Amino acid sequence: MKEENAQKMQLHEMNPLDRFSDRVEDYVKYRPSYPKDAIAHIISSLKTADPVVADIGAGTGISSRLLAELHSIRVIAIEPNAEMRQAAETHALVEFRDGTAEATNLADNEVDLVTCFQSFHWFNPALTLPEFHRILKRDGRLAIVWNSRDRQDIFTEKYSNIVRKASNNHPGEKRSDAIKPFLESSLFGNRLQSVFPYKQMLNLAGLVGRAMSTSYIPKSGEAYEELLSDLQQLFESSCDENGFVGLVYQTEVYLGKPIY
Repeated sequence: MKEENAQKMQLHEMNPLDRFSDRVEDYVKYRPSYPKDAIAHIISSLKTADPVVADIGAGTGISSRLLAELHSIRVIAIEPNAEMRQAAETHALVEFRDGTAEATNLADNEVDLVTCFQSFHWFNPALTLPEFHRILKRDGRLAIVWNSRDRQDIFTEKYSNIVRKASNNHPGEKRSDAIKPFLESSLFGNRLQSVFPYKQMLNLAGLVGRAMSTSYIPKSGEAYEELLSDLQQLFESSCDENGFVGLVYQTEVYLGKPIY
């Protein structure tokens, strides 16, 4: 009954603020980055040469630092999880603040760009989209980004099946509907979807760490032991001569402009 109820729950109802607390080390080491072309695409949509960005659900700052490093822009990284904020590598242009997507603690019309990298599915869209609209300037943009595993790649499909089994078909593995509230929102228009290829090269420790950075993967018990065995077998049957495998992603970027 508990598993049935979990399948019916929305992701934003599944303890999104604390669920990564015990995953921080693996998150820092093994979460994938994002293609530079995707970042450039987002920045090119802005009308100002000196933008201020609010990166919402910033985690340990992977996307925040990319935005700052590649384009020398100021980023306010909003992250509610204290463990994630504390584990973040510092950057002169990135300022971490406590806050949520539903209550960012930012001022009206404060930022030129709101970004959500691998995080929007954990937010309550009914509260989040109005909050993003409130903090964005009139010519601002909202960018929602996901690294979606490319199921057309044989290795990535096999990895995905292993993770799905270990997670007991957790709803987080089926987030395709998460973008619908944005696409249907009357608060945003001029929507544009773009896709960029990306590949993450991993050794065996990295492959296991990538799986364990996912919040709904078990860390002990029979399912955990089976996961480790399955990943090792997959790695040994697929690694190249240098001892690496490649997870293939399609980085999906959704852009929108606030409507007034």
